[in-house]
Amino acid sequence: MSLETDIKSIVESVGLMLYDTVITSENGETIFRVSVKDKEGKGVNLDRCVEITHLINPLLDVTPPVSGEYRLEVGTPGIERKLVKLENFENSIGEKVSITTRAKEKISGVLKGVLDGNLYLKVDHEEVVIPFSDVVKARTYFEW
Repeated sequence: MSLETDIKSIVESVGLMLYDTVITSENGETIFRVSVKDKEGKGVNLDRCVEITHLINPLLDVTPPVSGEYRLEVGTPGIERKLVKLENFENSIGEKVSITTRAKEKISGVLKGVLDGNLYLKVDHEEVVIPFSDVVKARTYFEW
């Protein structure tokens, strides 16, 4: 099993879902970032993030995500977040998304579904279908 699969199992064991894992560098420091979501959209509080951190740490002692020093961060992806994997889109159905395609088209609307590698959006009372393979950049957004 992969590290991400193991982390996913741990996160799901406490009733949450794994949104993403990312290795990034900020100010010369390597960060292993684990993003989790509530399956019912209720949100995840700090205590739950601490709980996940304590559950994941022993696994990372045995199977570190990177060689050398790193910092583990467990949090939520936030209201406005990048959508990179097809699974990210599947977990964002019903939310407002903004997508940039290979043709440099910018499309914003409500994500209605994901099926057979296509994204289905409602844009101005019309359904727009975008192949996932055409997506260059995407994120959810919130209108304040």
